[in-house]
Amino acid sequence: MNGRDDAEKVKYYIKQEIEQDGIRYVMLVGGRHGGILHEKWWVPVRYSHLDTSSPDWKEPSYLSDLYFADVYKYEDGEIVFEDWDSNGNGKYAEWSALSKDILDLNPDVYVGRLACRSVGEVKNMVNKIIEYETSNAMQQDWFKRMVVIGGDTFPDDPDDPYYEGEISTGKSLEYMAPMGIEPVKLWASDGSLLKDQAPDTAWKNVVEAISQGAGFVDFEGHGNPMSWATHPPHDKNTWITGMQVIHMRLLQNKGMYPILMVGGCHNSQFNVSVLNLINLNLKKSYEAYWKSEWSPESWGWWIVKMPDKGAIASIGCTGLGYGAIYDTNKDGIPDCIQQYGGWIDIQFFKLIGNGNATYVGDAHSMAIADYVANFETMRDNIDCKTVQEWVLLGDPTLKIGGYES
Repeated sequence: MNGRDDAEKVKYYIKQEIEQDGIRYVMLVGGRHGGILHEKWWVPVRYSHLDTSSPDWKEPSYLSDLYFADVYKYEDGEIVFEDWDSNGNGKYAEWSALSKDILDLNPDVYVGRLACRSVGEVKNMVNKIIEYETSNAMQQDWFKRMVVIGGDTFPDDPDDPYYEGEISTGKSLEYMAPMGIEPVKLWASDGSLLKDQAPDTAWKNVVEAISQGAGFVDFEGHGNPMSWATHPPHDKNTWITGMQVIHMRLLQNKGMYPILMVGGCHNSQFNVSVLNLINLNLKKSYEAYWKSEWSPESWGWWIVKMPDKGAIASIGCTGLGYGAIYDTNKDGIPDCIQQYGGWIDIQFFKLIGNGNATYVGDAHSMAIADYVANFETMRDNIDCKTVQEWVLLGDPTLKIGGYES
């Protein structure tokens, strides 16, 4: 098989199967399995080298499974293999002050990953997917519930009237309304997220709401590989803990597994490991610690891989997530739902709500294609990163609501 490394060999194989058998879906089954100086993977990964590093946060690269979906590009009027290395220097999806790869970014197949690290996790996921798809979930009362969690994502400016997490989740609910969705809002501004709880125990309300069953869940706020949180209105010093990985074991929603969106930084960074703390470079070990990259598994995968509870699939960011604030173009619509993570997260639910997406992989890849069509992803590096880092951790062929029995 052609290919300069294992990831490219996998991509060439996907190309072969498209051309020989007309495949539409690809499920990558395998996550990280150790490695200290160098990561080891059951199934290869590709890192994008779009460098958005700043003095406060170094991020020269991040995981991107979109690489495996974006198989073709146009070159001189011909359809050719998209290798994500247009300048030929061996540094994939490069975007820096000195060099830039030109990428197509449109999914040609619908890709999802089960980031399993053991045979046991694979068995759990197979059983969980079968249980979901054969439960006739679409006809169950719990499936009609959609739990949304949000607050004031960017509370720094007291004159900013928008609570971004609440506006974004509210818009998602609006698009899901044609399905007869029952909204369950856990918002900071109306007290529902903090009901009877302190900011650091608000997660109890989230666990309770999801445990009652939900077809869909949408978190919009801040994250890291171990945790998701938000703020009360105009209070940047108070963090409301929405859910940490240690809280997920308390979920009691067996047989009622939601499709889950998590808007926040690094929640789906599925390369994390306790091994990241073991490094001869003490600076890197410390960095892994304060970035929470020593989580045994990422937030977005942990909530999916648990047997008998949690989500059936999750979508989130493998790197720094981005959102917009204010209404800078003065069109009366908050920018938080017109750009970056806010736009693409909402588009996922829009595609489901209007009936254009029957399978999870459809909604995920179609939202990426819609983003590429509506934004200049090769001019704005944050637009480019928005689609590259947005990963589906789940079976792309998962039938939303399962099959009728």
